[in-house]
Amino acid sequence: MRIVLFYLLFFYSCSNSIAQNFDINLLNKVNSPPSLSSDKSWVFLTNTTLPLSLATPVTIFITGVANNDNELKRKSYGAGASMLLSSLITTGFKQTFKRERPFISYPDIIYKKRSASGYSFPSGHTTAAFATATSISLAFPKWYVIFPSFTYAAAISYSRMYLGVHYPTDILAGILVGIGTSLLSNQVQKNIN
Repeated sequence: MRIVLFYLLFFYSCSNSIAQNFDINLLNKVNSPPSLSSDKSWVFLTNTTLPLSLATPVTIFITGVANNDNELKRKSYGAGASMLLSSLITTGFKQTFKRERPFISYPDIIYKKRSASGYSFPSGHTTAAFATATSISLAFPKWYVIFPSFTYAAAISYSRMYLGVHYPTDILAGILVGIGTSLLSNQVQKNIN
């Protein structure tokens, strides 16, 4: 967990110095002028993050109960713990760093394609998507689970930049928190059992 915190602080400090130009330049390439059809698709995708992230541990748990499978129930606890921990860490970092959204800091070059409140660093949607993808992949280590899970998480991350609500470093920090909390939850669960 310390290494995740170190990397988050490192990426944040970089985003406030030399990397800020890289950050905004990359975001400017991803965030394009409004396009009705593309924008609707990316907004729809980004709106699936919270429901799918919450439904994942619940579905695993219900399946475990229905099949009387204690191992599945245990996996649902790990996925749920990962979501809770990643949410707490993300909220804490947002309140600590208080980084403004890109469309607020750069209204002349970044198109706001979706409303977003609160602070930017790290991306909560990215954190939730990668926490979910990692938890599912650890619970069911098959390529046909891992590949779509991480493809979905990557698409969520891209959508946050495309919509102009996050910088690339917000995304990177979200990836680290999401994966880190899932790995930590998985390890704690193994040590308990």
